[in-house]
Parts: sequence; structure tokens; C-alpha cells
Amino acid sequence: MAHWTDGLVREVTGDVRAELGTSVARVFERCYADTLGSTLTELPDGTVFMLTGDIPAMWLRDSTAQLAPYLHVAARHRGVADLLAAVSRRQIDYIAVDPYANAFNSAPNGHGHHADLTEMSPWVWERKYEIDSLCFPVQLAYDLWTATGRTDHLGEPFRSAARTIIGLWRTEQDHENRSRYRLQRLDGPASDTLTREGRGPETALTGMTWAGFRPSDDACTYGYNVPGNIFAIVALGYIAQLADEVLDDAVLAADARSLGDELEAGVARYGTVVHPEFGEIYAYEVDGLGNAVLLDDANMPSLLSLPYIGWCAPDDPIYSATRSFVFSEHNPTFTVGTAARGLSSPHTPPRHIWPIALAVEGLTTDDAAEKERLLQTLLATDAGTSLMHESFHADDPSTFTRAWFSWANAMFCELVLDIAGLRTVERQRAVRSTRP
Repeated sequence: MAHWTDGLVREVTGDVRAELGTSVARVFERCYADTLGSTLTELPDGTVFMLTGDIPAMWLRDSTAQLAPYLHVAARHRGVADLLAAVSRRQIDYIAVDPYANAFNSAPNGHGHHADLTEMSPWVWERKYEIDSLCFPVQLAYDLWTATGRTDHLGEPFRSAARTIIGLWRTEQDHENRSRYRLQRLDGPASDTLTREGRGPETALTGMTWAGFRPSDDACTYGYNVPGNIFAIVALGYIAQLADEVLDDAVLAADARSLGDELEAGVARYGTVVHPEFGEIYAYEVDGLGNAVLLDDANMPSLLSLPYIGWCAPDDPIYSATRSFVFSEHNPTFTVGTAARGLSSPHTPPRHIWPIALAVEGLTTDDAAEKERLLQTLLATDAGTSLMHESFHADDPSTFTRAWFSWANAMFCELVLDIAGLRTVERQRAVRSTRP
């Protein structure tokens, strides 16, 4: 793909340099070129397999997020639009293989976690079921359509995938009685496996849809991940719109809207708590039995990311209160160090801040000074590599995890483009109200 990607990188980097200067442009150029030059493999069927970085597998979540900064030029660059469509078609094909899987191989070679006790396919690298793994492919397909008007990736396979997604989410509304999904990993930490012989912690009906794992690939403490359910509501809105305007499928549109309404009612009734200091805020996870996890994980979708994924405006009252909680001592993942302050994750070592979360923090505020502060923090914590990492120590950025993590590079680019005024794809706000 180098016949057009090199020119694209020079063009967009030049635009960034003109707005923000050479030092920002230098790091931007390396991060922007990383995905195009290092992660893509065209398969014999014309689809594109996309590495997440230093793991030889394609995550449905990561592959969408990695492409976010390229959406903004897709309307004027056919090569970019073709790439997005090719990745989208590969994602849809993977959903047909196994909608419960989160990561896939480039061929049916049996690589990955095949010692897990679950129903594995040789195409599947890992079968940790996460709601967002189905949301992100819908988001990519929808964003490509809104950015370019293109519809060739929205044929029968997409229609079938949309029906599969709706059916799975309905099944997992009653995980206890209707789901056959199980996963046990016998050779890893507790966060890599589900309790109760692979079923996960007990839940009661809430109207929300269940997940086994968080976007970090760690097991959920409770079965209803609130930001995941919110993202599902947004994705169902996209499916309904595409069903109406592209697929001419009134039944699919009605099914998507109906399920979206059920999930939204579930979030409204069970997904918020009243905090003594901040008032009504979103919980991170609940079980429908009266238990809730109050934190925010650094990975996305997070509570912090809700405006970025299209749920609400930054000044939405519940979101604003939740954001205040997230950046307080009450949130166990909020970390303050001598080099930076931001969100950490149980997925990485203690006191390790995630650049993805720093970028999302900047992308969900209207405060220009805060955006600039976060940009400078990212530039100052790259350990001299001109690349972003999965996480870095809050007191010593030279201590970091994952030297090559394409998603973090992409989110840095998203923030740079936002500050430079070069982000052209803005997601519609899906939420009407989170109260019944």
C-alpha cells in the first residue's frame, strides 16, 4: 500500500505542522505512519487483516480504533476509503465465524489461546466475550458511510452480522438461563478466566446485556458493564439508521430500536448510583443484585469516553458528575505521579497511566488549555521513542508496557488532529435521557 500511504502521511503531517509546529508534527508523523506501514496485510479475498501491534492477531475493537484518525481524510482519498472498507469487510466476516470472539487469526491456523475451555474455531485467537467487540465493527461501517457515502461494505454480510449481534445481545440479556457461552483459562491469572465453571459471577435480569470481559480483556467483576451497554445502544442506533437508509430493512431497524430502548431503560434503572459527593453518576459494572463497581478503566469504551463514542455531550449532567468522580481519589484507577496524572488499569502494573486514556480525556473536553496540557503530557512521556505505549509509570515514563501498541498511536493522532482543527468526522449524540 506504500504507493499512496507515503504521500498521505506527508500531506496530513504537513497540515499538522502548519497548525501545531515541528515538534508535534515529528511525533505525529511516526504515529500516523505506524498503522499504515506496519499493521496491514491484504488477504487473498481482498479484505485486510490488521495487527494490533506486538500481538499477531486482529482485535475487532482495536482494528476500528486504530483507523479512527484516517476517517477524516477518507472522503478525499480513495485509497483510505478502500482500506477502511477492506478492514470493515474482514471484521464482518469474523463476526460470522464467531460473534463471541474478540481476536482472530489471519487464517484458520489455530494460533492463540486454544487451551481455553470454550468453543474455539481455528480462526479465533481468543474468545473473551466483550460487548464492545461487536460495537466497534458497527461503528467503523457506519463511520465510513457517513464520511464518504460509500455503501459497498454494507451488503448482505453486514445485514446478517447486524442480525447476529442483535440476537446475541438479546440472548445475553438473560445470561443465566439462555446463554451457552463459557470460558475458562487454566494457565493464567484470575482476570483471564470466568468463575462458576466459565459462566461468570451471578446476575439478575436488568434489561441490559451481559459481558464476560472488559475492553481491557480482564474479566468483569459484575456481569453488566455499563459503558459497554451504552456503546451497544449507540451501535444499535447506527444499525437502525443503516437499515432504514441503506438496507431498506424495516424489520431490522425496528428490532435494533426496540433492543436499544430496552438497554437504555436498563442503564437508567440499574446503571447509575447516587454518590455522596458527586450525586448521580454511572457505575462501571453492576449485577442487578444490588452490587456495583465504582471505577473507570483506562481502556475504551470507558465512562470517560462516553462523549467520544457518541453517547452524550461533555456537559451532560450525569456525565459531568461521573467525570468529576473519575478524576478524584474516589476512583481507584486515578493515578497521580511526578511525571503525569491520569487513568490506570488493573490490566497493567500499578501506577501505570494509559496514553489512550490521556487522549480520550482531551477528546472529551471543550477546554482548549486542557487539551494542550494533555498533548504536552503525551509528548513528554513517550520515553524518547516518538511512539505511544500501552502504559507508562506515573513517576518514570521510561518504564512502560508494550513498545508497539498501534491503538495508542492512533489515539494520540486523534487528539493532535482535534487540536489542529483537522478532525472532520464527529459522531452524532445518541442519548435522549438516561432517566426512565
